[in-house]
Amino acid sequence: MTATSQTYIAAHRRRNQRRVALVFGLGFLALCGVLADIVLGPSGLPLGEVLKVLTGTGETTRGAEVIVWSVRLPVAVLALLVGAALSLAGTEMQTVLENPLAEPFTLGVSSSAALGAGIAIILGWSLPMLPATWAVTANAFLFALLSLMILQVAAVSRSGGPTVVILFGIALNFTAGSLLALVQFVASADALQQLVFWTMGSLAGARWEGILLVALTFALVLPFSMRASWKLTALRFGAEQAQGFGVDVATLRKWALIRISLLAAGAVSIAGVIGFVGLAGPHIARIAVGEDHRFLLPASVLTGAVMMSFASIASKMLVPGILLPIGIVTSLVGLPVFFVLILRRGRAIG
Repeated sequence: MTATSQTYIAAHRRRNQRRVALVFGLGFLALCGVLADIVLGPSGLPLGEVLKVLTGTGETTRGAEVIVWSVRLPVAVLALLVGAALSLAGTEMQTVLENPLAEPFTLGVSSSAALGAGIAIILGWSLPMLPATWAVTANAFLFALLSLMILQVAAVSRSGGPTVVILFGIALNFTAGSLLALVQFVASADALQQLVFWTMGSLAGARWEGILLVALTFALVLPFSMRASWKLTALRFGAEQAQGFGVDVATLRKWALIRISLLAAGAVSIAGVIGFVGLAGPHIARIAVGEDHRFLLPASVLTGAVMMSFASIASKMLVPGILLPIGIVTSLVGLPVFFVLILRRGRAIG
């Protein structure tokens, strides 16, 4: 082995070690965000009291136990899972569609979920034999899945490709928005208020049943995403180059869109419309660890989790006494990132 080869291998190992350290750092930051989300709130609880309740050690009050286990912990865990799911979905979507602006929110998934929720809230239409408490969630989940099934059909059609899928997504966004406006036109004032609150995104109604749905979906999808990491990395060099490496790009896109469908539908159906986490999270992770998806996918998961955890904290702290919808907070963070990406892409084209 030549000295040049040894130098290259050593540099590669150092770079990978730095990436691993960054991923662990993001994990530690996510843990800090969850603890801060549990501690901070209208009823101030010291960190020591929270740790006693969580670990079951030491004496605690009944009030502290109720606040931690029934109020704050579900919100903190749901924020973590929703951020992780949306960011992972955004990373895969940007890669397989070869577009840095692609994410579930911009391709009509959230609008379709909102349409499903609106039909349940305003018209009372949902799956038969389903408890009323799950009607909105089930409708949102099914409509989100339906929208991504349409994108899947576009991807596997003879003329399908990234551009076709993106155009279908834009069309879905406008179609779902128009139908939702039509449903809102016949809504009562109370139903309309409930729908508007849902479309702003909220973790306030976090329940362990909904958290379990998001957690199971995420746990099901993540191993398959990691298994496809080297193929996704190859695709970043372009579809032709990936095919030269032996990657079946059409099959890769098909299964990636299925994974994206499950992640986005699960997250949006439980937490409502939350934009820009799936856009900003992957790009922040790319800046940190680069394009190698062995590191990018876990970094994106943790970046999305950190964003949502701190957005949850901000939603409680920005306006004292008022819990802001978390979708508003994430949009305020994501919009500047969105504009920067558009400007950078415009300069690249020019």
